Formats: sequence, structure tokens, C-alpha cells
Amino acid sequence: MAGHSKWANIQHRKGRQDAARSKLFSKLAKEITVAAKMGDPDPEKNPRLRLAVKEAKSQSVPKDVIDRAIKKSQGGDAENYDEIRYEGYGPGGVAVIVEAMTDNKNRTASTVRSTFSKNGGNLGETGSVGFMFERKGEVTYKADAGDADTVFEAAIEAGAEDCESSEEGHVITCADTDLNEVSTALEATLGESDSTKLIWQPTTTTELDLDGMQKLMRLIDALEDDDDIQRVTANFEASDEVLAQL
Repeated sequence: MAGHSKWANIQHRKGRQDAARSKLFSKLAKEITVAAKMGDPDPEKNPRLRLAVKEAKSQSVPKDVIDRAIKKSQGGDAENYDEIRYEGYGPGGVAVIVEAMTDNKNRTASTVRSTFSKNGGNLGETGSVGFMFERKGEVTYKADAGDADTVFEAAIEAGAEDCESSEEGHVITCADTDLNEVSTALEATLGESDSTKLIWQPTTTTELDLDGMQKLMRLIDALEDDDDIQRVTANFEASDEVLAQL
């Protein structure tokens, strides 16, 4: 597994998700508010909102926080967020995509640029690294959802493109436009997923040694610490030996 999958495993191992729980909740709530404001406030009639709510539930966001985020979208005082994608290079020439939701584009652009330069990276123009990634849908299940063959068959039957199984679990990928349908079909066969979201899947990767990985993690940690940043994806590749030392 390259890039995003390995990064998720590193975060999980380090317990960063617990340490930054309130920050994670607020980012997921922001996605729910934006999705509800852009479409119907009923998740059953709004695929983007349905996926946002599903992802929030998978991260144990309380129901009242989810309901409040949806209600907030319908109020006259709801903030207007712009969705912006930044692209650049991190330490070791790794391509980095930063997805943001902000009510102040100038502030966020300035912060992202400064964070890149302080951590050995360079912020580029939109499109400067995007060609090294494909937009995909990703559904993950814990290892106990079934054996590799069972989950693979369920994934293909649901319309997915691929399924990778390991001791950590099952990672199912599909076309970005098929995510809602694929995740719904999988739910009927395998039950509730661990996570369902849109991702940037690297089509080419850059191998990093331990020093390179530590530098890249500093950059990604600093970016993710910003409340305006929703997601960070990098096309790194690292050996299991390097990952074990982090």
C-alpha cells in the first residue's frame, strides 16, 4: 500500500487520532455543514452529505454533533466556506496535495505557503503535482469483515475496481463517481464500513528513507494542525523497516 494507506496506518499506530480528536470532529462537522448547504439537508437525498455523515460516524462523532452540523447549514448565519486545493512538493521531492475549506482564502494560502517553506517544501501552482494522482473512492473494512477472497468478491460484485487485503484490514477502491453506490452495495454484503471517503490515489510514488519520512511527517503534521486543512495526501513510499522506526 502506498501513500495514503500507509499514512493512515502510521497515524493510527501513533495514536494521533485520539490526541487530535476534537480537531478531527470539527473538520468532519465542517464537511457535513458544507455538504448539507450545497445540496439537500437529508442525507438520503444528498450523496455527498450521506458520505460525510458516514465518515463522521466511522470516526465516532456523536449524533448530536452531526445533527448540529446539518442544522447549522440551514441557518442564515452559516459560514461560507471555499473549497481549495493546494499542490506542492515536500522534502525528498514528494508530491503533496492539500485540501482546505476556508472562510478566508488569503489567510489559508499564506499559512500553507509558510508551512511548506518552513518544513523543507515548496508550494506550487494548481496542477503542478495533481497529474501524479487519480481521484478515487475508498472504502475500508477491518480484517474481521471476512477473508481476502470473500471481501474481494463482494467488492467486485459491488462495482469496485480493486481490493487490497492485509493484516490491518481491507482497502477497496472504486471510481470517484461510484463511491456512493459501491459503499451502499458493500454495506448490504459486509455491514458497516470502517471508513468511506474520496481520496487522491498516487499513480507514481517516491521512495523515502527514515530521515526523509521524518521530515515529511513534520510537514504533514504541521499542515494537518491547521483548522482550515481538511486532508493532506502525499505520494511517498517507504519500506516496512523505515515505517517501523517512526
